[in-house]
Amino acid sequence: MSAVTASGADPGARRPGPPLWLLLELTYRCPLHCVFCYNPLDFARTGPELATEEWLRVLREAREQGAVQLGLSGGEPLTRDDLEIIVAEAHRLGFYTNLITSGVGLNETRLAALKAAGLDHIQLSFQDSSRQMNDFLSSTRTFELKSKVAALIKKYDYPMVLNVVLHRLNIDHVAEILDMAERMGAEYVELANTQFYGWAWKNREQLMPSREQVRRAEEATRRFRERVGGAMRVFFVVPDYFENRPKPCMNGLGSVFLTVTPDGTALPCHAARMLPGLEFPNVRTSSVRQVWYESEGFNHYRGDAWMKEPCRSCPEKAKDFGGCRCQAYLLTGDAANADPVCDRSVHHHRVTEAVARADARKPGDPPGQPLVFRSPENSSTLHP
Repeated sequence: MSAVTASGADPGARRPGPPLWLLLELTYRCPLHCVFCYNPLDFARTGPELATEEWLRVLREAREQGAVQLGLSGGEPLTRDDLEIIVAEAHRLGFYTNLITSGVGLNETRLAALKAAGLDHIQLSFQDSSRQMNDFLSSTRTFELKSKVAALIKKYDYPMVLNVVLHRLNIDHVAEILDMAERMGAEYVELANTQFYGWAWKNREQLMPSREQVRRAEEATRRFRERVGGAMRVFFVVPDYFENRPKPCMNGLGSVFLTVTPDGTALPCHAARMLPGLEFPNVRTSSVRQVWYESEGFNHYRGDAWMKEPCRSCPEKAKDFGGCRCQAYLLTGDAANADPVCDRSVHHHRVTEAVARADARKPGDPPGQPLVFRSPENSSTLHP
């Protein structure tokens, strides 16, 4: 078995392919204050955002390295005045571009400009099917605005793609959420159960659904699919905590996915900044080629030399890559441990105990502690 070198590379690991999927987190600024946001708890303490020319250079370098899919997210990417410039350059380079947005700031004038710039795809988020819960979960009054944006997206001939993050407070509304999506003419709906890192980790006890809630939501989704047939594609992502095997997080860190955060830090997944003992490169001082092929942060979890048992000898390690490194770190304190979602992990009880606590809570029971909403003020005082 090969060992990881001092630079972080596994000499026995196969040279990675290109970074096919590029995500630019253009800003951490956001008008919403979602309790499940995946942005880091300390986002308010990160450095200044990259300037327009720096983002354009990243696009050119990433395309040269073979990137083809581009996500534009945040925070809320529409808070960037240069979004149209970035989209236009990405279109010129041949990227397929996807705007991931809350809809806040997307009026008809701006949507027309983004269309003219070559934007291919828009993913619009809702927090719930009701105005009351949608606005509570984001601590804003945005439901009516989102509904108007959904109509504009249809008007400009984009496929209607809705994303709703599910958790204890809205998972019982899946049938109503899908009915809302049907009324809006959605072609695609992603019911993405909360992954517990970032602000969702801070609020995990309040957001963890029960097994019965997940079962009912899956059943409601099945009935809806049967009714609408092929008129709408619905993706229901089961929460990690309710599985016995982990998902292949990012198809293995450093395999296909590259994200660049607002301050230029390059990461192999959205949340990897939390992983201790690793130095992640910054595109201000490193090229995308150096980031992808040479940096410790991207090489460290390639191959399998980093793995401990039971992953190292597991026949499924080439399938799930040991699961999520961030989840392993948060639940066990060691990112090299097996993802505790796996029932072969000695730490699996930490997952089952969290679910058991959720199962034991009855409807109407107080959450135990108040929700912490994402905000610059809370970010400045919290420590991850």
